[in-house]
Amino acid sequence: MTGWVKIAGLGPGSDDLVTPQVSDALAAASDVIGYIPYVARIAPRAGLTLHPSDNRVELERARHALSLAAEGCKVAVVSSGDPGVFAMASALFEALEDGPEIWRDLDIEVLPGITAMLAAAARIGAPLGHDFCAINLSDNLKPWALIEKRLRLAVEGDFAMAFYNPRSKSRPEGFARALHLLQKACGDARPVIFARAVSTPEEEIRVIPLNDALPEMADMRTVVIVGASNTRVIEGAPRPIVYTPRSVLP
Repeated sequence: MTGWVKIAGLGPGSDDLVTPQVSDALAAASDVIGYIPYVARIAPRAGLTLHPSDNRVELERARHALSLAAEGCKVAVVSSGDPGVFAMASALFEALEDGPEIWRDLDIEVLPGITAMLAAAARIGAPLGHDFCAINLSDNLKPWALIEKRLRLAVEGDFAMAFYNPRSKSRPEGFARALHLLQKACGDARPVIFARAVSTPEEEIRVIPLNDALPEMADMRTVVIVGASNTRVIEGAPRPIVYTPRSVLP
């Protein structure tokens, strides 16, 4: 087959944070498939067909990409951040596993990108400088009971935590429940970073104690990072530096 699929991460927002590997794939693609706002970041050009689609249709989007590639098209499937972090790479492989045998002969490659938690961490210092975990707070594809279990275990393990999809208009209560659990379980003033639209002109970053965090401080464009018990804050201008030491004392 001459077609291929490149599952590409567009980074957190700034064109400066798109890798050269991803830029080369987009330049070579005949088709670009992805969620509407991500496809909107791709400049139209002769010979390129853009296929924007709505949210919550990841498997349909993946099947479309694989079908086009099987017909000989060169398809870039775009996600924000990194495609392997709560994004399109796993959806495409799920479609591949359940799809026609011929799809398994396709040239498929995952092209990494800078995910939001890493971009946010870099902006503020090194809050993920030791062991950490990432949790998607959306309960669209998993039950809230599982999210709550993972939150409790992350607190027990004293991880720094990065939260994706913390709060949306359709489900504002989940992040409130998560904050209540953390504030009750942690019992301290460890720092919380609210990083919204990192690397874009709308970027907003604030650092506050966990006990002062409010649900309305986050939306779907925000990644939230909660420090571990030993995460430290160095006060200064224009904003504090937050870091987690590389060592943990016994």
